[in-house]
Amino acid sequence: MSEYLAAHYNTIAVPEYSREYCASLTGDCTWQDEVNMFHGQLALEKKLLPRANGILICDTTFLTVKIWSEEMFGSAPQEVLDELPHHPYDFYLLLDIDLPWQDDPLRNFPTKREYFMNVWHRELQALNANYKVVSGLSEQRYDNAVKAVNGFLDTISK
Repeated sequence: MSEYLAAHYNTIAVPEYSREYCASLTGDCTWQDEVNMFHGQLALEKKLLPRANGILICDTTFLTVKIWSEEMFGSAPQEVLDELPHHPYDFYLLLDIDLPWQDDPLRNFPTKREYFMNVWHRELQALNANYKVVSGLSEQRYDNAVKAVNGFLDTISK
């Protein structure tokens, strides 16, 4: 979705840092790995921001580190918690769970999709984040994402 949106808006997408990071792991993810992914995601965003064309599309944010750390380790790194209120993202697209499950090395818990969807809602609401859930299959999903982003852009241009 992020690559599609970046192409649509003629800008750049920040990839999910954790995807590349985890691909190089030889064992289970550790607490330090979560901290490293937090710093890596922020550094990648900072590096790519100057190349953005008015809008920077991020595949994910470091809020994911908070959610996964809490799920896997019972708490999140303090530096992540400290940074959350100081590093707001303007708008989030929360992709609905209406697509069939696809196996992926970074996706765990296929039976807990609804649970994690609720976690994401709760976390975004706790941040008072501006977000929209994007549903739909195939092209409809992409169209709905563009409509959501356009709606957000319309509100900030007024």
